Amino acid sequence: MRLNSLAAHIGIGAACLVLGGIGPVRAEPVFDSLGGAWSGIGTMKPSDGPREKVRCKVAYNVTKPGRSLSLDLRCASDAYKMVLSANIDQDGTELSGNWFEHEYRQGGKVVGTNKDGLIEARIEGNTVAALVTIQTKANHQSFLMEAPGSWMSEVAIELNKDVK
Repeated sequence: MRLNSLAAHIGIGAACLVLGGIGPVRAEPVFDSLGGAWSGIGTMKPSDGPREKVRCKVAYNVTKPGRSLSLDLRCASDAYKMVLSANIDQDGTELSGNWFEHEYRQGGKVVGTNKDGLIEARIEGNTVAALVTIQTKANHQSFLMEAPGSWMSEVAIELNKDVK
C-alpha cells in the first residue's frame, strides 16, 4: 500500500472522528456535555476491499464553554493505527476548525453547519475530501463519512460516553 493512499485513509477516518464529537444545537451550550472520554467501534470500507472493524477512544476538552472543543483521538484496526488532535469552533450554526493526524503527518480543515441537530460537514486536506453526517443523542454519537472515488469510500462509527 502506498503512503499517500494510507495517509488519505487515515486522514479521512481521523477527520470523520473529529466531527463525531460535535453535538446538535440546543438551548444549552453545544460542546459542554461532550467533555470527557468516549469510546466505540465501527467499520471502514476501502473502495477496493471488504469492511474492516475499528476501535476508537476519544478525549474531549471543552476549551471555551459551549463553543470551542479540542480533542485527542486514538483508533486502531488489525491493520491500521491513527492518532489525531483537532480544534473545532462553532459560531451560530457554522462550524470551522482544523485537524492533524500525527502518525502520518496529514492535516486539513473542517467546515460545515450544525442545524436542528444535524451536522453536515466537509473535510479537506491535501489528499482528502469527504462529506460527513453526524448525530449526537445524550451519551451516544453516530456518524457516517462518504468519500466516493477515494481510497477509503466509507466510515461508520458508533461512540458512547464513558460514565464514571
